[in-house]
Amino acid sequence: MQIAFRTHDLGVKSLEGAVKKCKQCGISAVQLVAYKFLDDVKYAPDGIDCHKAEIIGEAFESADIAVPLIGAYFNPVHSDREKVARCKQVFKDYLSLTRELGCDIVGSETGSFNDDKWTYHPLNRTEEALQTVVSTFKELALYAKERGVYIGMEGAAGHVCWNVATLKRAVDEIGEDNVKIIFDIYNYLDETNYRNYLEILDEGLTAFAGKIRVFHIKDCVFGDGKLKQVAPSKGMFDFEKLLGKIKAYDGNATLVLEGTTGDDVAPCVQFIKRVWDKV
Repeated sequence: MQIAFRTHDLGVKSLEGAVKKCKQCGISAVQLVAYKFLDDVKYAPDGIDCHKAEIIGEAFESADIAVPLIGAYFNPVHSDREKVARCKQVFKDYLSLTRELGCDIVGSETGSFNDDKWTYHPLNRTEEALQTVVSTFKELALYAKERGVYIGMEGAAGHVCWNVATLKRAVDEIGEDNVKIIFDIYNYLDETNYRNYLEILDEGLTAFAGKIRVFHIKDCVFGDGKLKQVAPSKGMFDFEKLLGKIKAYDGNATLVLEGTTGDDVAPCVQFIKRVWDKV
């Protein structure tokens, strides 16, 4: 099992700082989002070059820190189609540099018609939206396949692929074997289904058997009619059951503690390790 963090959740703005933080906290891997923690990498076409990618990759490799996922998230159904084209090029740039960065997969969520808010919009649940996602990620999957690498897709309740079944349909219609899954149980929850999180996890583990590359690990509380994310161990999730299911699915799973920051980082690493060893 690998415990990973997004590089920009570590609270540092340099390669040296990220490596040091990982070593201090017992973090064995990072979800690399270079433009969110390095000032000299921009989110734009050609915002990172091969030389910079090699420096980043070598820094983590020499520290024995894995890079199981590169994040280049974008909104494929954004109303500004020129922006979508730029974002697809950024995604392709990272696909071209995966090897230098020490990885073989670049991932994104599936977007929303609410544009930059990335929240629920009724058009998200239309056939038009789904087909836009399918055609966009098909293009990216084919580009990745030419380079011998993978793309990752992540669903969320407020996005086009809003549940396990919709994401499964999108992946099936794309029809390429280099499409993998980023699975985040919290993403699929809302005020109507949050009590069923373990059943939704079971559904995902079955639907995406053999395709899940990383699990995003979060916790949550429910109040005032809304779900709120909190650090693992501070919410309602039964982690012995949750991690037990994941461990049964993949004893070498990569667990990304997405959104865990600040003083919660080190205690949550220890909490996850302790529960994983127990289950």
